[in-house]
Formats: sequence, structure tokens, C-alpha cells
Amino acid sequence: MNAHQQRLDSISNNLANVNTVGYKREDVNFQDLVYETLNRKGYPNNGNNPNEPLTGSGVKATEWLRDNRQGSLRETGVKTDLAIDGEGYFRVTLPDGSKAYERSGSFNVDSKGSIVDKNGNKLDITFTEEGTQLFDSGATFSQDNFAVRENGDIYLITDNNLEQNSTLMGKINIYSAIGQNSLSSVGENLYVPNEGVQMNGTTKANIYQGFLEESNVDVSKEMTDMIVTQRAFELGSRGLKTADEMWGLINSLKGR
Repeated sequence: MNAHQQRLDSISNNLANVNTVGYKREDVNFQDLVYETLNRKGYPNNGNNPNEPLTGSGVKATEWLRDNRQGSLRETGVKTDLAIDGEGYFRVTLPDGSKAYERSGSFNVDSKGSIVDKNGNKLDITFTEEGTQLFDSGATFSQDNFAVRENGDIYLITDNNLEQNSTLMGKINIYSAIGQNSLSSVGENLYVPNEGVQMNGTTKANIYQGFLEESNVDVSKEMTDMIVTQRAFELGSRGLKTADEMWGLINSLKGR
């Protein structure tokens, strides 16, 4: 029942984030607990397979697994919206200077002209030498004066002309890690690498400006899983109630 409760928690969390940009659904793994044979004195068996009768201790929930399949891309037309097509994560700098990673590309431009996410975490950009000089001299980003190529190159646009009046400011890198469980969630759709995990730059993904990645939660699947899990939880509850009633009956017989 504990395991089913954890699965219900994961399903509820997925449904709550069905409209969260870049969210990846989570599921719960189950593992069998101890089994023991009933091949002992006082336990009847049919004699053909004396080791066959087993009694188990149920199952337990193990780690939550993240489904990293890509969600659908939705066009917004907003230049500060970025979507990753492929594997990988944006890297952002938190207020304390530490790094975190996210798939959500719902960015904005702050008062200092930096590209930040909804929580004010600064998007990491590898600036060129010219881009650094321009940024230091006061040429900052605004809501509509920059363009991002599919390879991550970011340009500062002047006079609304990308081809003739633009400067390559730098590159937005996409980072990935080996292994499905290399990252741990820290809330707010942010992830940090687990101990010993190295984040590597990847070229297997494209960045689309003016798009957002939807969550990969399938509502119909989550609702079906919820019904099945609730029924299993209810069955376990009834089993405990029946066992309790049987023990009560036995105890009453002993008292007579």
C-alpha cells in the first residue's frame, strides 16, 4: 500500500505539471520484498513441488524515474522563448553562483539586459571577445533585439536587420549527461548533476527561437494509471481488513 501511495503521488505530480513548460513526467519503480518458502514442518503441501509454496512480504517503491522523452514544440512567436529540439538542457546561474540545468525555455530580459528564466536565473552564454566588449560598453539585450540560430549562436540586431546589421555575441550551449538518473530535481523545473556526474556540451540538439517545449505528460495515460493504482490500493486495504477480521475470529475462538 505504501508503494501504491508513492505511485499515486507521482501521478498527481505529473497531472499538476501538465501545463508546465519543459516538464518531464516521473514514474515509480517497484521491487519485490523478501520471499520465503513454506516448506516447513506443520505446513501442508502436495508433495510434488515442496519448495513451490512461497509467502511474500509485498513490494516496495524504489527510486522515481524521469521520462526524458521530448514534449511537443509550440510556436509562440516571442523572441525570448527558446525550445530545445533533441537531448540536453540549458544551463543557468543561480543567485548564489551555482549552476543548474533546465529544459524550460520561457526566458525574459531583466533590467540589466541579461536573459533570465522566470525565477531570475541567468542563462549561460559563452560570449565572444567582441560580444563581451559590446556588453561591457552597454549594448545589452532587449525583448526583441537578438536572434538565436539553431546551433545556438546568438546575435545582437541593430536596425531590425539580422543579415546586414547584426553582431555575433556568443553561443548558447546545450549540456547533457550520460545516464537517465544523472540529474536530481531541486524544484522549480531545475536539475543539478549527481555527485561524480560530468555535464558535457552537445551538438545533437537544435534551439528554436519563438517556440516552447510542452510537458511530455499524457493526461489519458496518467488518468488510466491513477484508476489502476487506486483499485490496487483499495484491494490491498480490503486484504488487510479481511486478515484483521480473521485474526479477530481466531482470537475469539481461543478465548472460549
